[in-house]
Amino acid sequence: EVQLVESGGGLVQTGGSLRLSCVASGDTIADYAIGWFRQAPGKEREEVSCSGIDGRTQYSDSVKGRFTISRDSAKNTVYLEINNLEPEETAVYYCAANVGEPHCRYYDMDYWGLGTRVTVSS
Repeated sequence: EVQLVESGGGLVQTGGSLRLSCVASGDTIADYAIGWFRQAPGKEREEVSCSGIDGRTQYSDSVKGRFTISRDSAKNTVYLEINNLEPEETAVYYCAANVGEPHCRYYDMDYWGLGTRVTVSS
C-alpha cells in the first residue's frame, strides 16, 4: 500500500507558475502509474497528466504545452509543473496511483492523496 501526500499549492497570479509535489511512501513509485487530477468548484474531477511505468507521459488537451509531469525516483516523488495559469484553473489538485494498469483513468486509480489547493487570482 502506498501513501501519497501532495504539496506546493497556493495562491498565484494569472500567468504564474507552481511546482506541485506528490511524495509517496510505503512503496516505490516505480511500480505505479501516477496521475495528476484536479477538481474545480462545481465541476467533475478531471485528469490532467499521467506518468506511466513505461516512462511515457500524457496530458489533457487543456494543459498540453503548459504543464509538465516528471518523476524523481531517488526521492520517490512525482512533480507537476503548472505554468501560465488562468483563474479558471483554480482547483484542488490531486495525485493518484494505479497499481493494476499502466494508465491513469480516473475510475481505475487505487490510491489518492488529499490534494493541494491552487488558487489563481486575476
